[in-house]
This record gives sequence, C-alpha cells and structure tokens, in this order.
Amino acid sequence: MEIVNHRPRKRFSQNFLVDRGAAQRIVSLADIEEGDRLIEVGPGRGVLTRLLLDAGAYVTSIEIDTSLAEGLSKYFGKREGFELITKDALKFSFLDYSEKFGVRFKLVSNLPYNISGPMLAKLLDERDALSLMVLMFQKEVGERITALPDTKAYGSLSVLAQTFADVTTEFDLPPGAFRPAPKVNSTVLKLRILDAPRVEVPDYALYKRVVRGAFAHRRKTLPNTLKGLGFERDEVLSALNTAGISPGRRGETLDLEEFSKLTLAFHAIPH
Repeated sequence: MEIVNHRPRKRFSQNFLVDRGAAQRIVSLADIEEGDRLIEVGPGRGVLTRLLLDAGAYVTSIEIDTSLAEGLSKYFGKREGFELITKDALKFSFLDYSEKFGVRFKLVSNLPYNISGPMLAKLLDERDALSLMVLMFQKEVGERITALPDTKAYGSLSVLAQTFADVTTEFDLPPGAFRPAPKVNSTVLKLRILDAPRVEVPDYALYKRVVRGAFAHRRKTLPNTLKGLGFERDEVLSALNTAGISPGRRGETLDLEEFSKLTLAFHAIPH
C-alpha cells in the first residue's frame, strides 16, 4: 500500500497508516464532491493523498519532511489537482491560503501525535478557512476533545472545539494499523465547523483566554485560576457574580454557556 518508501523519523512523530480499509473510511468521512478543495496535513507516504485525489478532490498536501516531500512530488507531481507545500503546518497560514482561492477548505489529516494539540488549536483559530475536518488523534487526545463538563478529560480543547464545531467520534484504530506501530490506540474525529459559534462569543481572544485560564490550575477555584488574566481579584469576583457562577467552582464544571456568560462579563469591564 505504500507509495513513498521512507524510513520513519522519530523527531517528526511519524507513524504511517497502512490499513487500507481505515484509509478509505477516513476519505469517505470527508464527503468529497468532484472539485472540492482539500488540505492534507502530513501526507506521509501518500496513502490518503492518492485516495483523496481519486475521489475527485483538488489536494494541497503540507509536508515538513523534505525527504518525504521529494518522494510525494515524484509520485503525484504530474497529477492534476495536486499541490505540495514543504513547510511546517504550524507556521502555515490557512486563512491566507483560503483567501487566495476564495473558498473554505476541507481538511484531512493523520496528525503527528507530537503536534496534535497545538495543531487543532491553530485550526480552530483559523476556522474561517475551513468547513470540515477529519482528523486522527491519539485516543486519549480524542477523548479530551469530545469530553463533557465535570469529567477528568474535559479541558480547554473540549470547550473550544465544541464551541465552534460539531464534533463526532467516528472510529478507533489499533496500533497495528500503523507502521511503525505506536504504543497507543488512535481515534478519528469529524469536526464540522459551525456557521456561528454554539454560544455567544463577543471577543474570541478573550474567550480563549478565559477558557484556558479556567483550566490553568485544575484544582484551584475560579477566582484563583482566573487571576492570571490580568484582572483584579474584585473584578474576577464581580464577573463571576454577573455570570451567575459561584466563586467556589472550578473550571472543569463550567459548560459552554457559562464560559460565554463569564466572557461577556469580563468583556463589559472597562479597560
């Protein structure tokens, strides 16, 4: 099934998908129609790339590994609808690329485990460039993204992903679906970007700060963990009161609506 022969590099956290059935399921989740524009982060040996092109998509693959990129270019370079960008996806502007073509892209990726959290955070920051994402994560990370309030896995990624997307867990994969086999199970999530946030977000940057601040010290109550936002303690207490949230609560107990109300309360404080 391999297209590009390449020795995996640990520094890039490379575990290549070799399960053809799983690859076909991932591609089917992207709901590809002829002519769709799609971005693939970390194409690796090109297993998904070929199936995506065969499905009729215009595919832009972003690969940081120059050795892999060379092999991908040789194999796919002459195929219509294929573009290869050799770059760190964490430094790539999805928004600029979207503006260049005047479309919102679908995105498919078997994300390297070592960048999956930061990569998802970046994609959510630049969500206006995207309409749908099919992403593979380490199972533990996938559970964090889909977690509900008052659970151990619930955190900032849960809140931010669920605020801006419909998130569904599609299927899990065992280590044997990859070469080399990782020491953990993997899971595939589908995130359909919402036309508007699920709750009111008056200021995205502030909303993100409030969410991350609330989880900065999970064992601390909100007045203590939110003090790092730059507000005085009495302002934090006032915002909690305005939002109808007890100062004795912890961040992991707040749902999306409460994070919205708390952000609105902070947003109303004169600066």
